[in-house]
Amino acid sequence: MVYSIMDYNNWLNYKGLEYREGILYFANLNTLELAKRFRTPIYVINEQIVRRKYKELKEILNSVYKKNRIYFAVKSNTNISILKILLSEGSNFDCSSTGEIYTCLKSGISPDRIIYTGNMFTNEDFEFAVEKDILINLDNYSQLKRLLKIHKRKGKDTNLISFRFNPEFGSGHHPHTITAGKEIKFGILENQIIKAYSMAKEFGFRKFGIHQHIGSGIIDANDFKKPTEKFLNIIEKIAKDLGIQFEFVDFGGGIGIPYQPNVNPIDLTKYSKILLHSFKETVEKGDIGNPFLLIEPGRYITAEASIILTQINTIKDNGYKLFAGIDAGFNTLIRPTMYGSYHHIIACNKKNKENIVKYDIVGPICESGDVLGKERELPVLEEEEYLAILDTGAYGYTMSSSYNSRPRPAELLINDGIVYKIRNEETFDDLISDQIIPEHLK
Repeated sequence: MVYSIMDYNNWLNYKGLEYREGILYFANLNTLELAKRFRTPIYVINEQIVRRKYKELKEILNSVYKKNRIYFAVKSNTNISILKILLSEGSNFDCSSTGEIYTCLKSGISPDRIIYTGNMFTNEDFEFAVEKDILINLDNYSQLKRLLKIHKRKGKDTNLISFRFNPEFGSGHHPHTITAGKEIKFGILENQIIKAYSMAKEFGFRKFGIHQHIGSGIIDANDFKKPTEKFLNIIEKIAKDLGIQFEFVDFGGGIGIPYQPNVNPIDLTKYSKILLHSFKETVEKGDIGNPFLLIEPGRYITAEASIILTQINTIKDNGYKLFAGIDAGFNTLIRPTMYGSYHHIIACNKKNKENIVKYDIVGPICESGDVLGKERELPVLEEEEYLAILDTGAYGYTMSSSYNSRPRPAELLINDGIVYKIRNEETFDDLISDQIIPEHLK
């Protein structure tokens, strides 16, 4: 789906938000009532937005190349309820760790729907994945020998193997999220990729996939152009030089969302032309086989589906600027501190744009970097009122922590007007439950 810059109300509506008589509603429920009933801070997820975003992307894929699969990037949101929602929509799952694989398996996801795209694999990683029959995207050809030994020891067939290609052209919303380039740790560069597949053939692998991922949070479809061109060229070269035909070609994820009201969402029509149509044309040449097309969205599907509700505890005027202190901090949402990311913040009980004041929205963590939003224009705020932090469904809870010994909040799921608690809030006891005291200190 393609949409241009919306007016502000439509932008909120697209994310499941609207004001009714000055009160903010999310998924048709009153945010003030939710905040008071369940306490803050709290993550609130709209199930229907998760489903809608998945379906939008699937329709784009189907319209160009029907032999496709979406692999949800589990690292963006690992809640089992979210995984089950996506499984019911037909999704597959991309994991970056054995812990994510374990979570998927516990969610009822079969191994043949999981792909393991990690990096710097340990033998223990390989042992776990091979034992569970999980397909692995290798990050370097040197890992192949270790993987093969484990296959043989466990009596597993050396059937399908895939490597991650680094096209050297990367993009992302922050330097730490760019995952392609000569100085980036991920994947195999062009000068070694032929060697990787040649070794795999020599070691007895008979079926092949290939993968690339250029970065995260990409909002300009043109950023996919050069990496896609290089990827398709190298795929054709591998096929011709080694006589390989591919079972799948995985373009990774990276599709971003508009975190700010004045930012255009990614143009999926242009994305389709640059990536999907180019891939289809390459397949039609007949050299690389008849592969599945894979993509690995995470943020695009879940980010806009969630908000954090948080209460204002302190309004501070230090004579230089105004601070609105809240009960959510970078332990709840680290992206603004870690990446300088923008998350839109709005009042739950004040829609009007009169008497606008600029606030720094700050949390309770004992660090100067605990700022959720700088110089935010908001109606005059008061202590004990509530705010909503938008677009927190990707890399919100998964990157949270108990820093400053603050228990993590609960997660709620809303579907058809019903509220489900899908993760309990942590307790003080949870903070120390895994600690072991030596006998001499008891």
